[in-house]
Amino acid sequence: MDKDINIDQKIIHERLLIERRTRITVMSLLLTALIFTAVYGTLQDPFQYTFSKIGNRFDPALRIVFITWSIYTGLAIQLSILALFRLENYKKKLQYIFIIVGVVFLVLTALLPSLDEWPFYQDLHIYAGGIFAFFITIGFVPFMRWVAKENIRLKRSVYIWITVIWVGSISFMLILGNTGVFELFFFCTFIIFLLYITLSLFEEQIIKRSVDLLTGVEDLDRGIDDIFFPEWARKKRKKRNKQK
Repeated sequence: MDKDINIDQKIIHERLLIERRTRITVMSLLLTALIFTAVYGTLQDPFQYTFSKIGNRFDPALRIVFITWSIYTGLAIQLSILALFRLENYKKKLQYIFIIVGVVFLVLTALLPSLDEWPFYQDLHIYAGGIFAFFITIGFVPFMRWVAKENIRLKRSVYIWITVIWVGSISFMLILGNTGVFELFFFCTFIIFLLYITLSLFEEQIIKRSVDLLTGVEDLDRGIDDIFFPEWARKKRKKRNKQK
């Protein structure tokens, strides 16, 4: 019986460490993507130039930057959402496909030239951008509604964020037209929301697993060290034993 308990604790411990590393990785990717987006989107006046105009109508090197931004930001968004799906054990496979397809179209939007002298490719560029927004919406919003139902603590925050992101983006587009401000608002608020929800959901899981592991442990500080910093904890104990 004790052996089974030890095996269960080992499994919980391994999952805990994986979830902690995943949270750090995802949040690092999203923070970098947020900075990348803010810097790239303001290289020119965002009230006049969209992301694609910055990448197609100025220095040719900026086209490489635009494509790089779309790939990096798209992958950061995709990996963070899929990590949340797995964390919450979300079973709807269509949403996985929608998120992946959406990111593919984001990259395709950057690859297609947006120039007045090539109207056909410019139209494809616009359609690809719209398809990206559509698939990200139908892939992510149902998941967040499901999270809101399962987690009452986050329900209000989830609906407020979804409203701010989508209603705010549409409002900026209607008021200012297809400008860089609209794109900056959408991507920045969406990434910030992903940071918030990633921190919240991973923290919740980490706390739950930590409680399971620390049940019955008298010295909580030592228990926490053993979970998160095992090598350091062992060295610390060896040093204490030598001093004794």
